[in-house]
Amino acid sequence: MSEEKYEPVIGLEVHCELKTATKLWCACPNEFGGEPNTHICPICLGLPGTLPVLNRNAVEYAMWIGAALNCEIKPSKFHRKNYFYPDMPKDFQISQYDEPINVQGYLDLPTGIRIRIERAHIEEDTGKSSHLGKSGRIHASYGALVDYNRAGVPLVEIVSAPDIRSSEQAKDYVSELRAVLVATGATDGRMEEGSLRVDANVSVRKGPNAPFGTRCEIKNVNSLRSLVRAIEYEIKRQIEILEDGGRIVQQTRHFNEDTLSTVALRSKEEAQDYRYFPEPDLPPVSPLDTWINKVKQELPPLPSQRRAKVKETFGTAEDSQIITLVEQDLDGLFLDVVSRGADCEIALRRLLNEAASQIEAAKKLDAQDFAELIGMEKSGKLSATQCKAVLANMLEGGGSPMQIAASLGFEGMNSNELEEVITQIINDNPDAFERFKAGDEKVSQFFVGQVMKATKGKANGKAVIEFLEAKKS
Repeated sequence: MSEEKYEPVIGLEVHCELKTATKLWCACPNEFGGEPNTHICPICLGLPGTLPVLNRNAVEYAMWIGAALNCEIKPSKFHRKNYFYPDMPKDFQISQYDEPINVQGYLDLPTGIRIRIERAHIEEDTGKSSHLGKSGRIHASYGALVDYNRAGVPLVEIVSAPDIRSSEQAKDYVSELRAVLVATGATDGRMEEGSLRVDANVSVRKGPNAPFGTRCEIKNVNSLRSLVRAIEYEIKRQIEILEDGGRIVQQTRHFNEDTLSTVALRSKEEAQDYRYFPEPDLPPVSPLDTWINKVKQELPPLPSQRRAKVKETFGTAEDSQIITLVEQDLDGLFLDVVSRGADCEIALRRLLNEAASQIEAAKKLDAQDFAELIGMEKSGKLSATQCKAVLANMLEGGGSPMQIAASLGFEGMNSNELEEVITQIINDNPDAFERFKAGDEKVSQFFVGQVMKATKGKANGKAVIEFLEAKKS
């Protein structure tokens, strides 16, 4: 019951690596993987006498992200953020501080909730430390190795306002944000590869009108499931401390995947701890209005716009179905086949059920062939079971649905044959048919199943129901 007295307050910092060909300050390749310390140069390592040169594509990608998140794109400058970690070869990180390139935006979730975006700024990524030991953490390790391949990779850090109120809402936010980022083409959004990482700032307060509590930051969460678990644990931990009369200490914490708990790493730094000062080797970035307008005009359709288009075409589809269709990038195929006369309901069903298991193959389907297949099921030339079998063949190697159906020996039943089968099954099950006539619609599925069994899947379920309704009178 104590948890009901508290409201969680959550703000997220999402770091996304940009899909530039080279790093932010040099010509080293921006590629995931590779042998450790093979994608590096003196600039990556911050050796004396080296100077950074800003990657123009990284700036444009950052502007794409800002435009997609409804931000104001402004002149900006780079700062040095000073701190020492072994994976930071210069002992400082080049980032943007008080003049970021994107400010004051927002992201609307599919649920209708709006989350404000405070800033989306450019910075460089760090290298990667690997701690030697059973736990893989610095505690109890007997040594560490550092791979600088990632050092200097361009990042955009997207900082939300503390508008999120639950772990599920945080999940929805990151899921929608990832979809938007991938849609822009600025990043691949692969959390499993570290190209999208989340820091969660979590606090609790007594009710929606109370002042914010002391926050703790959970660093580098790399999956949606872990994000939910980390936030839920942290909320519970803070509430228990407050209920016991204690106080929350502001700190940075790590989420342990094995224990499903957060553990303290260090006291939380504030801006003054980083001793920011302007980067002397880089000029301010002041994109012209013509460049900003060009970026906005070239922005591809975003997930919310694509969902709206599907909703406009097939208004009776459930929101969850539309979200899934767009997430799987199958909405373009859906709209294409519907424009060719395919039945919306059947097309959506086949895409979400059968095609979803082979998304890449589904994207290669010929729209006309797929529309023809949907038409064959709609007209009764193929049963639903037969349609699924033909679609499986099309996903495997393409081809004409009529030719595939013929090669599989699928032939639609004529009405006389179907009526004879249904009549026989009704005669064999008079009690069930009386319940159907009395309005028990569930019995219809029993008859459909019996007809399918008797015809070895050749019958069309919709035609069976129509025959049953006709037999009522």
